[in-house]
Amino acid sequence: MPRKRRPEGTRAPNGTGSIYKGKDGYWHGRVTMGTRDDGRPDRRHVQGKTEADVTRKVRELERQRDSGNVSKAGNRWRLGKWLEHWHEHIAVSPNVRPKTWSYYHTAVVHYLIPGLGAHWMERLQPDHVERLYSKLRSEGKKSSTIQQVHRTLRTALNEACRRGYIAKSPMDVVKAPPSEEREIEPLTVKETQRIFEEAGKRRNGVRFIVALALGIRQGEALAMRWRYVDFDAGTVRIRKALQRRTWQHGCRGACGRKRGAECPKRHGGGLVEVDTKSTSGKRKIGLPEPLVRALKVHKMAQDRERAEAGTEWAGEDWVFAQPNGRPIDPRRDYDEWLDLLDSAGVREARLHDARHTMATMLLVLRIPSKTVMTVMGWSQESMLKRYQHVPQEVLDEVAADVGKLLWTNN
Repeated sequence: MPRKRRPEGTRAPNGTGSIYKGKDGYWHGRVTMGTRDDGRPDRRHVQGKTEADVTRKVRELERQRDSGNVSKAGNRWRLGKWLEHWHEHIAVSPNVRPKTWSYYHTAVVHYLIPGLGAHWMERLQPDHVERLYSKLRSEGKKSSTIQQVHRTLRTALNEACRRGYIAKSPMDVVKAPPSEEREIEPLTVKETQRIFEEAGKRRNGVRFIVALALGIRQGEALAMRWRYVDFDAGTVRIRKALQRRTWQHGCRGACGRKRGAECPKRHGGGLVEVDTKSTSGKRKIGLPEPLVRALKVHKMAQDRERAEAGTEWAGEDWVFAQPNGRPIDPRRDYDEWLDLLDSAGVREARLHDARHTMATMLLVLRIPSKTVMTVMGWSQESMLKRYQHVPQEVLDEVAADVGKLLWTNN
């Protein structure tokens, strides 16, 4: 149906967009969306081949204006440029942790810019995003990778929306890719005991006893300092985490090396202390008496190393340190864990499985949920379902109890 025309000699109501056919043969529309930063009217222009097409565009601008979802004038971004700007200048320390930044970097550089970067940000549609996910799946990418892409794009576009660069994020419509959670296989009590025995023979071996007995994260363990350990009270305070920050090129890629760590002018990398993952992560944990004794022995050994190192000692008070007193790199720490498992004759497991193991042991001991959350440093009760796994020991105990109940002669 053609647009109803205004009687000649009358004026359009305030706020109504104007539509006209220009000398260039195209239809044009103009809508006042508000006021620019300099006080001038924010007058937006659209055009199309037909009057109906322009009418639709004008009505959409009016709808955005009337609902308050108006993007800033003169701030159009290609998605690729926005993602570069966001992850290099906004999603940086201290706003995000080094691990999170690295996570964003991978998604932006390897998937989002190549797959969607040419789109104007305000014209990005849910279909564009969903087709990228389908493409990544067809290339055999893991569901965890696609989820990483999804979360990164959602965070970046939410920030663009918050700053007024786009009126609405298409990620409000796009569903998160389904997850394929890996089945958790915590270490058994016997496996844990074999690891304890082997760890007792190694330099810094108590570090892995701490992982299994306290269930703290890798970064939290490596950031432990002696001033946080109270031997008299038998407690340790968890305050920080140690992470590796990715090295950045300092030459804008002119050196020709692929990795920033290889750049002669590299910057921004290395080990850094960060806050714990959440507020709940800052906590005090009780130390079992055998662990207190093991830590005291470890401290005496470290004191001897410090005396032998003399001025070469870094002067820090890391609980777990290199022979020169400097902190331990998470990568080397993980390699040591795998070597420990091999020497102990225990199946290969992730270091994070030590944390799962602790949560499982708390289940075995029937510790109340609230206490479990405090010990593990969880902020959400839903984490109980993710981490607590009924171990074989408990299943065997249940089977034995059922057998006694049903097969014992009365």
